Amino acid sequence: MTKLYIVVPCYNEEEVLRETARRLREKILALIEVEKISADSKIVFVNDGSKDLTWKIICELHAADKIFGGINLSRNRGHQNALLAGLMTVKDFADAVISMDADLQDDINAVDKMIDKYIEGYDIVYGVRSKRATDTFFKRFTAESFYKLIKILGADVVNNHADYRLMSKRALNGLAEFEEVNLFLRGLVPMIGYPSTIVYYERAERFAGESKYPLKKMLAFAFEGITSLTIEPIRLITRLGFTISLLSLLVLLWIFYRYFTGGVVAGWSSTLASLWFLGGLVLLSIGIVGEYIGKIYLETKRRPRFIISEFLNG
Repeated sequence: MTKLYIVVPCYNEEEVLRETARRLREKILALIEVEKISADSKIVFVNDGSKDLTWKIICELHAADKIFGGINLSRNRGHQNALLAGLMTVKDFADAVISMDADLQDDINAVDKMIDKYIEGYDIVYGVRSKRATDTFFKRFTAESFYKLIKILGADVVNNHADYRLMSKRALNGLAEFEEVNLFLRGLVPMIGYPSTIVYYERAERFAGESKYPLKKMLAFAFEGITSLTIEPIRLITRLGFTISLLSLLVLLWIFYRYFTGGVVAGWSSTLASLWFLGGLVLLSIGIVGEYIGKIYLETKRRPRFIISEFLNG
């Protein structure tokens, strides 16, 4: 029988954590009762350096019921590293692991369908939003644009999928082979290559508390994903440089033509506009190249992606 672990990264989730624990416990016990999963299945919360009472609540939950486990990171490492810490820590204890956020926006009932697909033989089951009715127009537009852009740039991601997914032990061992420091799990998991499928669910409003991904973090996360998965932006610089060089050659031919036919050379405005455009383009290109160099710098240092200070596991 499948031994299931549910891994839930948490950062300052004291307002919602007890309700999340209650609902997940009910789901686990219901699945145990119908003999879909083993009675040794667990829910493991990963505390990502929270500044509130999150870790204290996790300890209380564990003390009251050993169905709950806890992982306490030594400091805040960000959602992706916290999620990876949970997955890599429990992979040797479980047959399958489901990851989800603590805010109760992911439909817990989709767990049943994920287990069914796992039993059918799929190593990875992606939870995908069936619609984005709860999002604002701006968030919906930017999210859909990101998925389209990252695919155009050559990365393989699942549309409208965040980090709600099931992974088998075999898939988790495959993920462990990826050792990069710059993490974008939504792009790494499809690279594993084992049989995968999709289950659809409707995403709800956040139960309590505030979103941990304001616009600034969302944009940074999107840029991290693009630069971690593909070198296409650098290739675009090359193509853009070639295109501008070709245009410059055409402009040069036009200037010679005007010179020999007695025409008047254009004034300062066109020159100034060209300088601003080319100057901005050069700075943008340097910035993109610098981003990749920075990633190389971080990778070569081989710093730990996370450090666990405590692990509560029954």
